[in-house]
Amino acid sequence: MRWSMEVLRVCVACLSLCVSVISAFSQSLDSDFTFTLPAGRKECFFQPMKKDASLEIEYQVLDGASLDVDFYIQSPSGHIIATDYRKSDGVHTMETEEGDYMFCFDNTFSAVSEKVIFFELILDNMEDGEESEDWKAYVQGADLLDMKLEDIMDTINSVKSRLGKSLQIQTLLKAFEARDRNLQESNYERVNLWSCTNLVVMVIVSGVQVYLLRSLFDDKRKTRT
Repeated sequence: MRWSMEVLRVCVACLSLCVSVISAFSQSLDSDFTFTLPAGRKECFFQPMKKDASLEIEYQVLDGASLDVDFYIQSPSGHIIATDYRKSDGVHTMETEEGDYMFCFDNTFSAVSEKVIFFELILDNMEDGEESEDWKAYVQGADLLDMKLEDIMDTINSVKSRLGKSLQIQTLLKAFEARDRNLQESNYERVNLWSCTNLVVMVIVSGVQVYLLRSLFDDKRKTRT
């Protein structure tokens, strides 16, 4: 009977562990977004935060003339805590207070060119500690396990954090690749435009030179006759 109770406790603990792992993987707090900011417009986003949490925002201008934009972050109390002027990318990290943080991208200085902007939010310390420790109430009496459940949770959390970091790095690399591709395409179009312009100018100059030379020879023949 005692052995059956031990097995039941271990099964309940494993089941609770699986539920906590699934919930940890399903509730991802990191997010990224790409949008188009029209000329002469400003776009703002809001992110609710908890006290003593961590907020990191990284943005890049992927496409648009000069690849620049104005950016600022406003705290729930209404204070501007970070600003960027005419920058193509930026990273800001801060410890937060309770409330909604507002961050805005401003393209009002441009009257013609729209911008394609990518940004990523990385949130830390947003989960409740009490919920993540509920599974420990079922572990009493499971000392016969060769490996402690705390070690398993530490390993799973480590794998989760590394996978999340890998996903963030891949997303940033994709943003860099898109930005570099747009920049190269813009340079390619400029090179073709100036090459065609130079070619047309050279053809016109050559035609003018031929016309002038022929006109000079025609004048000499007319004066001799």
